[in-house]
Amino acid sequence: MALSIIRTSRCLVRPFEQTPSGTLDLSVIDRLPVLRCNARTLHVFRNGPEAARVIREALSKALVPYYPLAGRPKESSQGQLQIECSGQGVWFVEASATNNLESVNYFDNVTTIPYDELLPDYVPENDKGIEPLVQMQVTQFACGGFVIGLIFCHSICDGLGAAQFLNAVGELARGVEQLSISPVWCRDFSPAPPQQANATALPPPMPNYRLEHANIDISFDKIAQLKNEFQKSTGKTCSTFEVIAATFWRNRTIAINLKQNTNMKLVFFANCRQVLDLALPKGFYGNCFFPVTITVPTESLAQASNIEVIKLIQESKAKLPIEFAKYLKGEYLNDGEDPFAPPLIYSTLFISEWGRLGFNQVDYGWGPPVHIVPIQGSSIIPVGIIGLLPLPMKGIRLMTWCVEEGHRQQFINQIMKAT
Repeated sequence: MALSIIRTSRCLVRPFEQTPSGTLDLSVIDRLPVLRCNARTLHVFRNGPEAARVIREALSKALVPYYPLAGRPKESSQGQLQIECSGQGVWFVEASATNNLESVNYFDNVTTIPYDELLPDYVPENDKGIEPLVQMQVTQFACGGFVIGLIFCHSICDGLGAAQFLNAVGELARGVEQLSISPVWCRDFSPAPPQQANATALPPPMPNYRLEHANIDISFDKIAQLKNEFQKSTGKTCSTFEVIAATFWRNRTIAINLKQNTNMKLVFFANCRQVLDLALPKGFYGNCFFPVTITVPTESLAQASNIEVIKLIQESKAKLPIEFAKYLKGEYLNDGEDPFAPPLIYSTLFISEWGRLGFNQVDYGWGPPVHIVPIQGSSIIPVGIIGLLPLPMKGIRLMTWCVEEGHRQQFINQIMKAT
């Protein structure tokens, strides 16, 4: 008998107390057109009786200090994205998984459940067709566990900010009286770069391929071995991210075997909260990151060693403060390229690290999640997400949508040899 997800209630969760009204300006990063999208994730917890009720009540309390999240996006008369602090609330759905035996089996393999079953199926729009900034579905399983399907508007939070909010909900669910981190809006950290509002570009042609999913599991022992090899060769240390990014990028390049002189790009997004002239306060939960882009011809990358590729990544990361400062001054316009709009083609690979955002530390009273599952955002943008293996396993899981079906097995074989 197949598993059935039954949604039992739907509602708008509003702030527990009266909150400020008015309109808030977003930052120069928040307002980027590329961020006008939703990030979707699944958060899997092993235990949690009456989880939906506990989380709904804590969510209402968290929306008091985080009141902008209960508002709605709007455009100013100048066409700039803002947040109207209307207190309308976030969308909340309660659901249950029927069939006790299958519920247990599916909970242990939650990625086999169609993701649209675990995300809110219906969202109320206002009369202007605008959705809530946050949408959540809590699905209770017969085994006692639950899954949170989360949809977050990227224009108001980056990954660190979204995790900060969820940790606040978790603290309130556990009964704390004062949050460990008080939220700070602080979206005026930089004026708009000169001429940014007038910068226009034609949309790129859409690729006609479809990217397939593949997970690569890497033990901490193997990562330690690769780090040790780098240190012996260079006398320097390297991070887990650098090791995995170098291995991933190089071996994918070998697997897809594009023609010579094709420029292969690696793009990853670096937190910039601490590289500003005045570092942002700890409670900042908006978008503050910058894409680091590395470009290497395909044959050079394929022939390079992992150690050489790690060096390239480290050198590019070291330039982050300079490159971000140039962006905020509008100097990128002189080159005619927007760093936030790299070409969305097969030779561009995006990689993101999720293990250190804070999602894995969220605790609603029954312990941290056993697994965080990203949901593919696009079938044409090659991407890899570095996360942790589901508990109690220890290690890294590289979750990818980066190759066509014809390259999938070669990619898996190639990277498994390296890891």
